Amino acid sequence: MIDISVVIPLYNEDESLPELYDWIERVMDKNSFSFEVIFVNDGSTDHSWDVITELAARSEHVKGIKFRRNYGKSPALFCGFKEAQGDVVITMDADLQDSPDEIPELYHMIMDQKLDLVSGYKQKRHDPLSKTIPTKLFNATARKVSGIHNLHDFNCGLKAYRRDVVKNIEVFGEMHRFIPYLAKNAGFDKIGEKVVHHQKRQYGKSKFMGWNRFVNGYLDLMTLWFLGTFGKKPMHVFGFLGTIVFLIGFLSALWLGIEKAWALSQGIPMRLVTNSPFFYIALTMMMIGTQLFLAGFLGDLISRNSAGRNEYQIEENIRCGK
Repeated sequence: MIDISVVIPLYNEDESLPELYDWIERVMDKNSFSFEVIFVNDGSTDHSWDVITELAARSEHVKGIKFRRNYGKSPALFCGFKEAQGDVVITMDADLQDSPDEIPELYHMIMDQKLDLVSGYKQKRHDPLSKTIPTKLFNATARKVSGIHNLHDFNCGLKAYRRDVVKNIEVFGEMHRFIPYLAKNAGFDKIGEKVVHHQKRQYGKSKFMGWNRFVNGYLDLMTLWFLGTFGKKPMHVFGFLGTIVFLIGFLSALWLGIEKAWALSQGIPMRLVTNSPFFYIALTMMMIGTQLFLAGFLGDLISRNSAGRNEYQIEENIRCGK
């Protein structure tokens, strides 16, 4: 059995990889942990894969996965989680901003405190305002929507998981920002937080822009909320909304018809129903209501079929399953 699996997604980080691995190895040896380090090369265009190959040649603890192209952090984590064999799975970024010295305490929080997931909290950050301000706004929104009020940094790359967690959640698209929320929706609600040290980037530059990440993160959060709430019962939301909108339109049209019939019965001159703008508003609402209802019906049909959305082209791998 392996105590710890360290999963490291990376894109163009060849300069930092040797130092990062040596640091991880020192920490593991000092604490007598059995371990593996899984590097997932997300379509890097530099010499990252060559460095990973060299590390694997001198250490049996190194595994590697190389994507044919850049897919993103979530697919990289998904494939890394699939290969992980450790009792505790640690994720960290490859840019040396996450400290491997945090690993022992993260491990003991999972094993001794019986937590399912521990998320790092970079309380003191060394990032520009263009990244920190959107991050604060995003995290405040994520706490509100997810109901996980004890987390301050959902997107921190340094996290620890019980192995059952990573084997029972599906990380796709850009959902790596919301792994605690995914875990909670899967029934793993023992979620903790640890303040971690955030180091200045030593090589290269950040691959993420703050405001762009905030906007995309907000959209993904709404998607995840909807999937978590109505993902298996889309008819409940679309059908309900469609029925309400249709009934409002139908009753409005019915009222116009009754009003016209009453006027005729009383011999009162009245303009044609089709000359009233309310008639067209009512008709439009009935059409929209019907479309929403059909969307819910189609959503129910689609939800019964599992899509192969987590299939990625892997060019090479080192010590990983085919």
